[in-house]
This record gives sequence, structure tokens and C-alpha cells, in this order.
Amino acid sequence: MLSLLFRHGPSVHLRAPALARTVTAVPHRQAQVADVGKSLDTAANGIPLFLNRKGAAQSTVPAPIVRPVATALPQHRDEFWREVPVWENVSAKDFLSYRWSVANTVQGTAKLFKFLQAVVPEEVPLNESGTQMQSRDEFIADVMEGVAAATMAIRMTPYILSRVNWKNPRHDPIIRQFLPLKSVLMPDHPKLTLDSLHEEADSPVKGLVHRYSDKALFLPTSVCPTYCMFCTRSYAVGADTDTVTKASLKPTRRRWEEAFAYIENTPALQDIVVSGGDSYYLQPDQLRMIGERLISMPNIKRFRFASKGLAVAPSRVLDESDGWVNALIDVSNKAKKAGKAVALHTHFNHPNEISWISKDASQKLFEEGVMVRNQTVLLRGVNDDVETMAKLIRDLADNKVFPYYVYQCDMVERVEHLRTPLQTILDLEARIRGSIAGFMMPQFVVDLPGGGGKRLACSYESYDPKTGLSTYMAPAVTGRDKENKVYEYYDPIDTLPRDSAT
Repeated sequence: MLSLLFRHGPSVHLRAPALARTVTAVPHRQAQVADVGKSLDTAANGIPLFLNRKGAAQSTVPAPIVRPVATALPQHRDEFWREVPVWENVSAKDFLSYRWSVANTVQGTAKLFKFLQAVVPEEVPLNESGTQMQSRDEFIADVMEGVAAATMAIRMTPYILSRVNWKNPRHDPIIRQFLPLKSVLMPDHPKLTLDSLHEEADSPVKGLVHRYSDKALFLPTSVCPTYCMFCTRSYAVGADTDTVTKASLKPTRRRWEEAFAYIENTPALQDIVVSGGDSYYLQPDQLRMIGERLISMPNIKRFRFASKGLAVAPSRVLDESDGWVNALIDVSNKAKKAGKAVALHTHFNHPNEISWISKDASQKLFEEGVMVRNQTVLLRGVNDDVETMAKLIRDLADNKVFPYYVYQCDMVERVEHLRTPLQTILDLEARIRGSIAGFMMPQFVVDLPGGGGKRLACSYESYDPKTGLSTYMAPAVTGRDKENKVYEYYDPIDTLPRDSAT
């Protein structure tokens, strides 16, 4: 099958195209925005601070303090985004502006179609060797049919779109994560579901998942800067699609207060993950309010903000006029003074996602004392070979982003072409371990279908590669009839031996 061609070979290691233009005299960690006093308002971003019952925005949090930045970046930075035809005349000042990024995000089928018409060459390789070609119209039709069948809406930032090799988009590891091609999709395994981790069943109040005894997952919003095809929360995240009506999590004060009340009244809770959606889509005031509220709770010892932003829109960390990063830094510092730990958990999946912009954003967070950890998802044709995964881990470590988890792809609908057999993750860990310092080595885990939580991939009770069935137990995860429960993970059907798959 076409999708199997992605598993190995040089196409997985595509790098951004050769870059000619350079940036000169770009201020360090700051987009060149003319008026730093004009912070990104809710109308520009489309996400109000809160929605009251009448839909009006409201906030009682004071405006953030903008930190001056004076250090200068080295000159001659590659303006790689100019390789994309629609942005060939975009300056560094604009590209590094988060306001510009939001305004130029490709969202929805109409904008996607127009963008692809402008950037895809007249012909693109159909196979890996390039001996067969397909027309632009054929490629775009394949994408649009894939979008119609997908569970996730389309939203991609200019940054992540600029990291694509548009001369060979069909075999690009970034395209494979965010744009579905109908010809690559496979029939779902019969065990795939929209909510494979049973998050809704483990939610005592809407938008708060309480699975582990001392940790809960708070989902203040269901919006992300970029939507992943393989999203584990495809039941709720993003706009409705042709195939899925989403259980949307709007940022309302009432819903948030219900979550806070549950956290405060559950003494066993010590650790909160603030995710979504994506905490990048919290306004700075919202992020401050959530952070300060959690700091004030005696039972909470640590919390993390989860965001793919560093991988798909790193300019926001550098854009001092926006205020989001200042809010994160302030919360981190206040937590430290209160004796509590705060971290940012981000999500890189391939080395091509890393550029000088993301490196500078990571360096800024490092200098400001913000702990950053990365969670990668193992994806077929993206990072399922040793060379790619090892490079990603090392590149992250070199940029002060601690590799934390590598997840086996969840058993969610419409991602069969991206899932790998369990044997793949076992082999990757075995071959990479020992090649980098242990404290920079991620844990290779399976987030158990049915709500068993994360377990080391190698800790299975049984695994039969012929049937593709692996079993796990999670003794520490109790409640909701989970005591002594055996959890099952299934390999993709097309990877099974023929006699087992029939």
C-alpha cells in the first residue's frame, strides 16, 4: 500500500529546501513589532477571555507587564518562509509577529484549497523515487477528499507550513501529520474509537479528567494553533467536521469554576495538567489567572501547561508585544517562590519542525528558568525509524527541551495509516537507549485504551505479533471498575502476517 512506502528511506528525512535569503539585525527573542504597547487583543485572536451566558467577553485580570529585550541575535538568519510562494515577500518583522501568524493561519477548506493552488508545483512526485508524477490538481483533489473523511478540522500556522518541502509534499513528514490524503487513509481497525482513552467517562465535571489518584487533566479550551490528524481528543478539539460533531469545551467562567472547585475539594490531587485544545490559545490574562489560582491551592504541588505552540508557532514566545510568554514566565516564577513546580510540555514529532526560531524561543524559556519537556507521538512514515527518532531526541536535548515521552499512537479513528505495531516502539527504545544521557532519554509508553493511563511499552503482560494483541495492567489506576482490569492494544491490521489478518 502507498502508506507503507513511508516507513523507511530517505523521504522520511527530508529537510527544508535550500534557503537563500537572510534576516539581518533581528532583535533577540522579539518580533519587530512597531508598537509593543499594542498587545494582541481578543478580537484579533478570536478567543475571548471568558464567555458569559450572553456570549460577551469578560475579564477581571490586570494587563501583563511587558519586559524590555535588548540583546541582539546574530545576523544572517535564513528566511526560510520566503521559499513558500505566497510568503516570498514577507519580512522577518511580519513573520515573527504572532498577530501576523494568527491572521495568516490556513483554516478551513476554502483557505486550504486557495493556499495549495498557490504553493503546489504543477507536478509533484507520486512515488518516493520520483519516477511517477501527479498533477497539482490531482494532489489537491486527494487532499480535499481526505479532509472530507477526516475527524479533525484544518488549521495550520504559517510557521509549520513553511517547514514543508512543497516540491515533494506527498512524502513530507509534516504534511503527513496535518493534511490527510484520501489515497493514504486506511480502513479503521474495528477497535478504534473517537475517545479511545475514555476521557469523558473519567470526567467528574466537564473538561476535567481525573484518572490518576493525584493528578487531573484540565481542559480550559478546545482550540489549538494547528490541528493534528492523530489527535487523541478528536471527540472535542476543533470545529465540527463532515464526520464528527465535537463535544466543544468553550472557555466559560462557569465551567472553569466547576473544575477549580473540584480540584480544591479533592485533597488527593497534587498535580494538574492544563491542556485543551492547547494552552497557547489561552489569552495571557487567562493563563495568569489559571496559574495563580492553582498556586493558591494548598493541595496543588505542581502543574504544567501543555502546548504544541513551541513547535508550530514559536514566534509567540519571542513576540514581546503579545504578552503570552511574559504571563508564563511570571506564573513560573510565582510558583517557585511558593515552593511549587511549573513546566511547559510541548510536542515536536520530527526534526524538520525545528528552526532557528524555535531554537531561540527555547533558549529564551531556558534563560527565564521555565522548564520545557517534550512529548512525541510515534507515527508511521514520520518518525518510526531509528535515525529520525534519535535525531529528534538529540536536537531537542541540545535545545534545552527535555525529551519526556514517546507515545504509541492512540487507537483513535481515521489514523490507521499512522499507527505502528508495538514492536516498532520496542525496537526504537532498545536501539536508542545508551546513545544519549539517561536524563535526556524519553520514556516510550502506551496510553492504554479504556483509560488505564500511561505504561511503559515494554511492560506488557503479553504480546503476540502474529495477532497484534498486547495486554497491560495498571494496578495504580483504580475506580470505575478498573481494579484488575486487563487493557488491550491492537497493532494495525495491515502490519499483521497475512494469515493472521484474514
